[in-house]
Amino acid sequence: MYSKGWLLFLVFGFWMGCAGEPRVSGEISKIPVDLKLIRFDRAFAEAGPADLPSLKAQYPYLFPPRYPDSVWVAKMQDSLQRELLAEVGSAFADMSGLQGELELFYKHVRYYFPEEKPPGIITVTSEVDYQNRVILTDSLLLIGLDNYLGSDHRFYQGIDRYIAAGLDAEFLISDVAGAFSKKVNPRPAERSFLARMIYYGRELYLKDRLIPWVPDARKIGYSEEQLAWAEANEEQIWRYFIERELLYSTDTQLGPRFLDPAPFSKFRLELDNESPGRLGRYVGWKIVRAFMDRNDISLEQLLQLPGDEVFRQSNYKPKK
Repeated sequence: MYSKGWLLFLVFGFWMGCAGEPRVSGEISKIPVDLKLIRFDRAFAEAGPADLPSLKAQYPYLFPPRYPDSVWVAKMQDSLQRELLAEVGSAFADMSGLQGELELFYKHVRYYFPEEKPPGIITVTSEVDYQNRVILTDSLLLIGLDNYLGSDHRFYQGIDRYIAAGLDAEFLISDVAGAFSKKVNPRPAERSFLARMIYYGRELYLKDRLIPWVPDARKIGYSEEQLAWAEANEEQIWRYFIERELLYSTDTQLGPRFLDPAPFSKFRLELDNESPGRLGRYVGWKIVRAFMDRNDISLEQLLQLPGDEVFRQSNYKPKK
């Protein structure tokens, strides 16, 4: 799934994508990053009950004390768990591409956020806990590889299609960037729809800077067709928000309608079924991009500005 050829493609795409910023890309390439990627999923797959004490000693943070050893022994011997571990081992036999992509990501993180230190990276299986695909703490990045086996994988047959569409390795680095964004992008104090749009817009703009080689569709979790729909209908989406005076509304239902993961956005019009979900995030992204095009400030400064100020200074106008 990740190969050396894929790594070369990523690096080539990164340099092409940053061709307009040769000074920045050159500086980023020289930043030293020492990442250690630990395959706990593989260690657990190869272990037997007799190996449990040494595993617990080596990875105590992965064995909560509230669970007795019998739970882990049963997991080692469970046929479904063995099948899950085997599928992950096959799909992610070569990790060099993922390692290279993570190193590239953390070079960007160190450039824009010099105080941030790369965490230890541990790959695990999570029983397809797709709501927690990636967990980032101050010192650890946990990646549940069983959430990236491909949208049509048989393990995902009971999952809604709009969710399963994101369970693919091509979205993994975007999920890592999203987890980092949640660490540095403060939640808005305001409850308005606009404030929440700008919050998600900042998250997506962080991805623009931290994973510039990744296509826009993958950053937001769309297919190329869904992104094309959003781009083609951007003016109509914005007009809908303005005409219904939604920007400063604190209606809690606007989140499920336009910000939260969903099969489609809920305009309550005939076009709903054609639309992708989370279009409020898409518009917030466009507003933040417009703001940054007009203002020479750092990412850290952007993250501290109130959403209303970002909007006013953006002079955002949707494409017609």
